[in-house]
Amino acid sequence: MQLMQEGASVRGDSAEPHTEHSAGSLDNMCSECYVNQSFVNDDGTVIDHKPGSSTAPPPQSTSCSSGVILDISTLKMEQVESEVPPLPPRFRFRDLLLGDQSFQNDDRVQVEFYVNENTFKERLKLFFIKNQRSSLRIRVFNFSLKLLTCLLYIIRVMTDNPDQSSSSSHSVGQQNNPSGNSKCVDCQWNGSEQDREINWELIFWVDRKAPVWAIQVIVAIISFLETMLLMYLSYKGNIWEQIFQVSFLLEMINTVPFIITIFWPSIRNIFIPVFLNCWLAKCALENMINDVHRAIQRTNSAMFNQVLILICTLLCLVFTGTCGIQHLERAGKNLTLFNSFYFCIVTFSTVGFGDVTPRIWPSQLLVVIMICVALVVLPLQFEELIYLWMERQKSGGNYSRHRAQTEKHIVLCVSALKIDLLMDFLNEFYAHPRLQDYYVVILCPSEMDLQVRRVLQIPLWSQRVIYLQGSVLKDQDLLRAKMDDAEACFILSSRNEGDRTAADHQTILRAWAVKDFAPNCPLYVQILKPENKFHVKFADHVVCEEEFKYAMLALNCVCPATSTLVTLLVHTSRGREGQQSPEQWQRMYGCCSGNEVYHIRLCDSKFFGEYNGKSFTYASFHAHKKYGVCLIGIKREENKNILLNPGPRHIMAATDTCYYINITKEENSAFIFNQEERKGRPAGGLYDGPSQLPVHSIIASMGTVAMDLQNTSPPEDSGGKLVPPTVNGTGSRRPSIAPVQELADSSSILPCDLLSDQSEDDSVFTDEKDSSCLEYVKGYPPNSPYIGSSPTLCHLLAEKAPFCCLRLDQGCRHNSFEDAKAYGFKNKLIIVSAETAGNGLYNFIVPLRAYYRSRKELNPIVLLLDNPPDHHFLEAICCFPMVYYMAGTMDNLDSLLQCGIIYADNLVVVDKESTMSAEEDYMADAKTIVNVQTMFRLFPSLSIITELTHPSNMRFMQFRAKDCYSLALSKLEKKERDKGSNLAFMFRLPFAAGRVFSISMLDTLLYQSFVKDYMILIARLLLGLDTTPGSGYLCAMKVNEEDLWISTYGRLFQKLCSSSAEIPIGIYRTECHIFASSESQVSVSVDDCEDTKDKAEEARSTDQTDHPLLRKKSMQWARRLSKKGGKWQGLSRDSSKEHSQRITQQRLSLYRRSEREELSDLIRNRMRHLGLPTSGYEDLANLTASDVMNRVNLGYLQDEQNDQQNTLSYVLINPSPDTRLELNDIVYLIRSDPLAHVPDEPPVNHSTLKERHKSGLETREDAHH
Repeated sequence: MQLMQEGASVRGDSAEPHTEHSAGSLDNMCSECYVNQSFVNDDGTVIDHKPGSSTAPPPQSTSCSSGVILDISTLKMEQVESEVPPLPPRFRFRDLLLGDQSFQNDDRVQVEFYVNENTFKERLKLFFIKNQRSSLRIRVFNFSLKLLTCLLYIIRVMTDNPDQSSSSSHSVGQQNNPSGNSKCVDCQWNGSEQDREINWELIFWVDRKAPVWAIQVIVAIISFLETMLLMYLSYKGNIWEQIFQVSFLLEMINTVPFIITIFWPSIRNIFIPVFLNCWLAKCALENMINDVHRAIQRTNSAMFNQVLILICTLLCLVFTGTCGIQHLERAGKNLTLFNSFYFCIVTFSTVGFGDVTPRIWPSQLLVVIMICVALVVLPLQFEELIYLWMERQKSGGNYSRHRAQTEKHIVLCVSALKIDLLMDFLNEFYAHPRLQDYYVVILCPSEMDLQVRRVLQIPLWSQRVIYLQGSVLKDQDLLRAKMDDAEACFILSSRNEGDRTAADHQTILRAWAVKDFAPNCPLYVQILKPENKFHVKFADHVVCEEEFKYAMLALNCVCPATSTLVTLLVHTSRGREGQQSPEQWQRMYGCCSGNEVYHIRLCDSKFFGEYNGKSFTYASFHAHKKYGVCLIGIKREENKNILLNPGPRHIMAATDTCYYINITKEENSAFIFNQEERKGRPAGGLYDGPSQLPVHSIIASMGTVAMDLQNTSPPEDSGGKLVPPTVNGTGSRRPSIAPVQELADSSSILPCDLLSDQSEDDSVFTDEKDSSCLEYVKGYPPNSPYIGSSPTLCHLLAEKAPFCCLRLDQGCRHNSFEDAKAYGFKNKLIIVSAETAGNGLYNFIVPLRAYYRSRKELNPIVLLLDNPPDHHFLEAICCFPMVYYMAGTMDNLDSLLQCGIIYADNLVVVDKESTMSAEEDYMADAKTIVNVQTMFRLFPSLSIITELTHPSNMRFMQFRAKDCYSLALSKLEKKERDKGSNLAFMFRLPFAAGRVFSISMLDTLLYQSFVKDYMILIARLLLGLDTTPGSGYLCAMKVNEEDLWISTYGRLFQKLCSSSAEIPIGIYRTECHIFASSESQVSVSVDDCEDTKDKAEEARSTDQTDHPLLRKKSMQWARRLSKKGGKWQGLSRDSSKEHSQRITQQRLSLYRRSEREELSDLIRNRMRHLGLPTSGYEDLANLTASDVMNRVNLGYLQDEQNDQQNTLSYVLINPSPDTRLELNDIVYLIRSDPLAHVPDEPPVNHSTLKERHKSGLETREDAHH
């Protein structure tokens, strides 16, 4: 505006007639004379210096222009240059950068937008209706006016005097009353029915005081003007539609009469139903609440609005009835306002005491009308409210902002919520004591099913779990869940979807949506396929299902029951499972299952604080010896990487973070010193060291329960406090076990493959250096099948194998081998049965070809695929040695025989994607279970590792209906589940032995990472998915007869730490149990085993002809042979006797042969049909006990009729030091990184133990090959 005024003044100056050069024309003006109003050029400078050229004052501008035309022809250049100061430097620099912009201003026109809003009506509409805040103020003011009118009506009623109102208004009419009735109202109604007449004057005239009238008139004028204004602003062309609106009619009834009384004073006391303004107040309140929700951006307020409408409707009905009845009864009984209110409440509640009733028909008619209105209006309101309530129950409502800011909550996002997934999450999440005050908000797009609804109604979960139906992709639903205030967000994939890639895509979009809405919220994402993992790398924690699954299944082939080991580690448990069982192995197994991974800083630890400045190996051994804890890894303060068993070179520092395995964390442990060691009790010590250490026992106490770490015997024998063996320095040291040094010389620490001192056969080392093995090199795989795979140093082929050579059952121009026997493999095969060759299968091969595995231990891998692999996958695996594939199915015996199943040691059955979903719950594993059971019968010596979709189906693995022991384990599982155990399935023999696995068991890994953010990284290091320089790897050692002199697990710990710097973390034990049916060692009823006893007695019978099954088989074979008898009718009578004897012998042999012999014949016949050599096939019924121990939990060795011998296997995590070692125990070890000793050059496979003991220099040279 200032620019326009100055421009106008300049224009006025230029138009003055007394200027010296007024004859200047437009032709003399340059382009700089045209100045646009929208730009600031040199106008101010010209204006300031224009008056200097004339003595006359500049006239005032009388016109307004959009531009300025300045005639500078009258100015002399020398005057302008002398009078106008130079521009500031910033303007000159800007002109230098932008150039002369004056030419662009010539044709510019100022355009003003939204000129339609500049009208008076639009501005009023913007203020009263469109603008949120101003319209809200108008609604509040209007609502206050209506409440004021209702209050004024109540005041008028309280000060009302019916006699005075009638006499003051119409005194003349009362004096000329023809009836001459001067009785009071009450006296009139106490008379006869003939005397009962209605005084209509009391109905139409009231006693209204002057102040009340004045205020009501003012309020009426304001309301009338506001109504008319809003009517004008909301006019849409139909005036009658607005006139006949109920709200407009009520406004006119309650305002126009008051305005008329200003000009007609005689009717100031006329009755006006002002109490009807309560309905207008109700409408104003609804509009006000809508404006409030619109102003605060609250859109999900339908439930609140409906409840408010219902409450307001009830109040308006009661208030209208109260005021109406009270006024009409002025001509009758003259009820007070409170009596009228009492009557309305009693009437609407259908009680009807009858002590207060209307006496005249107008009030009675009003009661009937109000009841009819209530019967029509209230059911409609309740119906709408119930509908919204049901919808809210489905959608879950909202999680309030106040709760989100004052309480802690996490959000669980899933595609479809199943009861198993929900219970696994809740049991694992709330297993941690510090998470008891957290709330779980479930955000799911699907409606809650019946089972989930039933569980969430349990008081244990209803107070802590909130279900919201909504989509993560909608900011509105994320706002409902208060995602920006959440402590964490868990996004889980739907693994039961038919298209797992599509499920991953949905998970990725959910993760992106959460990160966009709440960038500071920690994200915990579960992804299915590894190729989609890099899309969610921004998440704080990511678990790829197929990566973990295949790596775990691969390690199960070389480290038995790795899946069970990891599953027990990632589940939260106190180790109380099975403690009441009479079985010793169940008590040991259950107690050790409570071990988990914890962390603590060295300077804050009592376990490891005394080992500051000592080697890692020394600290690990002595901490286990003294406290029973197993130190497995550390993390430097300046380094983010966790190192598992960094070896003796690592010196413990005060700032190191220690990772250890224990029943509970150190903060929840109490220390009890063992006083018996001071009494000099003669007891043989189990440990040897440089000095005598004080012996303590640790009791891991959680709450009021204390649990001994060093005992596996029944708890009642010790009273809950058991002390590890005392240390006695004399008479207990074995010379063969060296002490663990505080600062060990790493050159003398060499990995060993055997616990005994005997070295490997020299011929084995010679075989390693033959020509076939020299083709192997160590390096990183050149072709990764997906983005984000961790690089791992592996054994590779010097040259990539052609794709044709990867086909096992077909020869090519490079070789003519067509079966596994022709290849002449020295080691047993590992067969993987999968539906497709997905990218996750790459993680099965890498751990089995890792650089730290010896060449002589590499097992050939055969991929039995339902669908042939694509070239992309073949390109990734063609660089690995002894990796082949074959097209076939698991349920086809010919395919199994062609891929070399009789030469295999392990068969891995991967769950198929096409069968993960079934119409009936838990039926997705039906085909897999039946096929595995068939292979178990056909090949009982084969170690079968099966992946199932549902963990509850593992009870059907190796199923036998009449197994008394399995029945007892089933009852034990039910008892543990009733106690609330997270590991109720742990006592199932297939799971305990590591023969069955479900990926859903690893869901707890993601849940546990909320409290232990290091668990995913430690699990990846154990499984070989990640390789960190200096970090060790998981391997296994077998205890032979030569190693039993070590005696206990504590002495084994010492030997491993002192000789090879390896850290044992557990034992895989296989036991052979013989259970007689009559003397069962498990708690089962006699009735349950009665049928089994009868079968056992028949099986123990020496005469097999008494068995009905064999009798039936013999009859079948007899009938078959009788049909073939015609073949020998033409033979001579001399040879008939020989044939009859031969048939008799054949019948007898077939009659006596067992089911296993029949299956063996079937297999041999199929091999001959396929042209496969049968020379390598051995009778599986002749397995030795040693072979059975090598293939743990292989089943039952005898026939089904005599199946009393059973082998069972289980895992002991971090057992006590005094645990006795048994033959064929397999010890889990964390071996230090072989590359840590030669950091500058890549290592190769280890030499034999014999050569390592000869010279450490030879070991280094062998590592440089």
